[in-house]
Formats: sequence, C-alpha cells, structure tokens
Amino acid sequence: MSYFTFENKQVYYQELGHGEPLLLLHGNTASSAMFEEAAIKFMENHTVILIDFLGHGKSERILEFPADLWFYEAQQVIAFLEEKNYNNVSLIGSSGGALVAINVALERPKLIHKVIADSFEGENPLQAFTETIGEQRELSKKANEIRGFYISMHGDDWEKVVDCDTQAIEKHSREIGKFFHKSLEDFVPPILLTGSKEDEFVLELNVNYFEKTYSNLIKKIGHGEMFLFEKGGQPAMLSNLDTFVRISENFLHK
Repeated sequence: MSYFTFENKQVYYQELGHGEPLLLLHGNTASSAMFEEAAIKFMENHTVILIDFLGHGKSERILEFPADLWFYEAQQVIAFLEEKNYNNVSLIGSSGGALVAINVALERPKLIHKVIADSFEGENPLQAFTETIGEQRELSKKANEIRGFYISMHGDDWEKVVDCDTQAIEKHSREIGKFFHKSLEDFVPPILLTGSKEDEFVLELNVNYFEKTYSNLIKKIGHGEMFLFEKGGQPAMLSNLDTFVRISENFLHK
C-alpha cells in the first residue's frame, strides 16, 4: 500500500492504469473503496488515482475532523499533487468530494485540467440537512445496508469515523456556512455538474433542486455544463455508472 505524508499523518493512495491522470474524490462517511467499479472502467483511458482523506478508509485516523472539512481535504489533494509532480489532472468528486474538487481547482487552477462535480448541494450547506444530521446518522447506524456500507469503507472503527463527520458538518454549519474560500467567479477549468433528479437528499426539498442550483453555479462561474439523470439516487455517478463514465469521457476528451 502507498502513502504520502500530510501534516505528519499518513494518507493512503492508489495509482491504477495508464494514461491521462484522473483523480476520484470520495464523499463524506465514504472512502476510495466506493470507486472500486468506477476505477476499473476509467482505467481503460486514464491513470486513475484514489485517495482516502485523513480519518477515512486506510488513511491514518485523526482525533476530530475540522469544521472546514472540505477545504482541509482539498489541502491534502493539493499536497499530494505537488509532491508527486502531477499536473493537468482531471478531478471527479462525488457529494462531499465534489466540494473538495471545486476547492482544489479554485486554489490551484494550474494543476487541474477539468472538473466533474457530482451530487452536491451548491455553495452552502442545506439547512434542512444539517439541522437533522445527528438524528439521521444515528438512524443510519441501525440500518443494516448503511451500516454495511460504513464497515466496507472503514473497517471496525467505522462508527468513530461517522461521528467525527457528523460533528464536523454540524460545526461547519454553525461557524462557517460556506464551502469555498474563493469566489466561483475565479474558477478557471472547464466543469461538468451532474446529479440525479431522484436524489433522495434533495427530492423532498425541490424536484428541480439540481437544475436550479447548478444553473446558478454555472452563471457565477461564467462557463460550465450540466447533465441530470432522470433516474438514480445519491450519488448519481454510481447509480448510473455506465452512462456516467460515457458522459465523463466525452467531456474529458473533447
């Protein structure tokens, strides 16, 4: 297994296949293990890079996650790319990983080729989500399927990982309330925003949530594309994997 050092902690990564570099960024309570099938498909045309953010998966554990979690994880990505002398890297981030991808591109645009941001809530946290996150996470621990997902991502200490993530989300909502340090008007690389119209996290709020939110983001950025799947849950990229890979490859290579 391969690791790089960030703030004296060991961060796990993998490099698979050959070709143009493509870094896949996992979401909250997940790890790079969520991309097992996706990595195989993208390996046909890319060097696929996987990272477990600190505190997740096979990376070293930390006592607590910082409130500015998605920027902290972006700093880990930047440190990795600079240490490994990667440039012209494309990023695919899903859910919380999409927030990380956008932060990376805002902070180090010269390192990034293109960005695909999947199934995320926009510039700011959803209050309806953050207000009930503690209760919802406790319920998720009792659901066999979700608990099985947590275990497959992190192993025996999965509950500590989930609790740290919950606390960081709650603290971020109270103390920070925005995901990006720089204005979206400063975003440089081409970007594709994807999501599912049936995403369970936003469906009850507004059936057109992604269409409205992504349109506003593209307007602020000044460029960008959007693709919304009619079917599938959260995240859209995994519930529509074959179509997502095809759409992604078209975007990355045009």
